[in-house]
Amino acid sequence: MRLAHVGIVTRDAEGLARILGEVLGLAITARDRDEERGLAFIFLGESPALELIQPLREGTTVDRFLAERKGGLHHIAFWVDDLKEALERLTARGYRVVDGPRKGALGHTIAFLHPRDTGYVLVELVQEPS
Repeated sequence: MRLAHVGIVTRDAEGLARILGEVLGLAITARDRDEERGLAFIFLGESPALELIQPLREGTTVDRFLAERKGGLHHIAFWVDDLKEALERLTARGYRVVDGPRKGALGHTIAFLHPRDTGYVLVELVQEPS
C-alpha cells in the first residue's frame, strides 16, 4: 500500500487551502462535494495529497468531529488495488470496518478501519474507480 492522502477537517476549506498553498507551495488539484453526506472536499498536491474536508451543514460526522476537536488531522488514506480483497484479508485478522465500502470523493471506493484496531489512527483504504 502507498499513501494516498492525509485528511484534514476544517470549517473553512478555502481559507485553509489558501494558507497551506502559501506555506507549503501546494496548489489545488481537485474539488468535490457530497451533498448526501453534507461534505465538501479540496485536494492539494498530488498523491500523496492533502484532503481538506468541510461540513456543509450541521449534524454531519465531520461537524461533530469539529465540535469536539476544532479541526486538524482526521485520517490517513492508503491506495489499495483491490478493496474487497484488502478488507477480506484485514477482517480475517480481526480488523473492524467502521464505514464502507462505499463511494468516496472523486469517485473512489473507500472504507475506514476502526481506529481502536489501528493504534487510534483512522485509516482509510482507497481504490481508484474502474
